Amino acid sequence: MPRIHPVQLAQTDAKTRSILEGVRAQIGMIPNLYATFARSPAALNAYLALNDTLGKGRLSAAQREVIALAVGQSNQCQYCLSAHTLIGKGAGLSDQDIQQARSADDNNGLASFAAAIVERRGMVSEADLAAAQNIGLDEEVIIEVIANVALNILTNYTNHIADTEIDFPVVDVEL
Repeated sequence: MPRIHPVQLAQTDAKTRSILEGVRAQIGMIPNLYATFARSPAALNAYLALNDTLGKGRLSAAQREVIALAVGQSNQCQYCLSAHTLIGKGAGLSDQDIQQARSADDNNGLASFAAAIVERRGMVSEADLAAAQNIGLDEEVIIEVIANVALNILTNYTNHIADTEIDFPVVDVEL
């Protein structure tokens, strides 16, 4: 049972309702996480704006999903792991890609770098940074990875605190 309940469309202001209806039009549903963020229209708008902006960056949709899965696993967020497993498949990730991202054992090192950021609370080592650079991540992309990690920490922590009801096919947190 959620500790912070998602808003009901009929019980929210017209502007927030319009934003949530826009989400439904775009992705076919209003995820419980979005309806929970809508408890604070400022938080909902900030999340949507950052998500939209990062979607226009240099990282591909599949790369952003690798980051989301690595961060979700590092933070043990079942809601996000469930959501991003489904979204990751839509972005072209195979079951093996998803498992590698979750175990931070991806072939290109992106998941390992994202997990290191989370696990070391941003205090990555020179070796971690060098490994990221060695796989071709330049300074622009490294900053973009950090922004994606931060976005996913926001969703992970919100789900932990709110105890958001999972509205995607449920994925076990254990690998």
